[in-house]
Amino acid sequence: MRDPAYTERVREDFDRLAVLSEGSGWEHNSQYHSFLLGQLPKRLGEALEVGCGTGEFARLLAKRSERVLAADLSPRMIETARARLKDHPNIEYLVADATSWAFPSERFDCVAPIATLHHLPFGPMLAKMRDALKPSGTLLLLDLYRTLTAADRVVSALAVPTSKAIRMARTGSLAERQAPELQKVWEEHGKTDAYPTLAEVRQACETELGGAAVRRRLLWRYTVVWRKPL
Repeated sequence: MRDPAYTERVREDFDRLAVLSEGSGWEHNSQYHSFLLGQLPKRLGEALEVGCGTGEFARLLAKRSERVLAADLSPRMIETARARLKDHPNIEYLVADATSWAFPSERFDCVAPIATLHHLPFGPMLAKMRDALKPSGTLLLLDLYRTLTAADRVVSALAVPTSKAIRMARTGSLAERQAPELQKVWEEHGKTDAYPTLAEVRQACETELGGAAVRRRLLWRYTVVWRKPL
């Protein structure tokens, strides 16, 4: 169980980030959205995004789902997502703490936490999301991991020039363009982030899921894809 003071700090951080957010643009998480969507059927019934932020991935899910439930701890993030996604009436919004929210049983065809689980108790949250999936439903997980091994360090070094090249191709600039105040809030928030190692991710996935595809990604991230058995 996470410390309530930590949860409140995260909520406050993301309330501030929502106010300062500059809108959609390329960032490391979005580099893997196409891969994640490619793991899903062309059409879904209902999908859940845990930690929807300003709604970028919820918008993509809404294009192929009958209904999307976009949940976030931050009320300001939900307000921002609602305003930006007003042309997607099939998205419903929920302000909730995932650690205490009563996940419905076997309701969703897809559950997708994007850069969210490192704020939450990893194993218990995997179990909650697993149980919220319908049989044959898909769990899509994208998050950051802690660099620990020599292989981690090599991949991290390779990610630096790759990130710059992709940013140049997508935005026409090598620099990450953020307002100074927004950058400052991200830096402050980063001081409280704690990421699992890839070994810890794989162990938790084996314990709670079994058979999940865990893949290291180049830009300091990993993905997990798991389909619930019938």
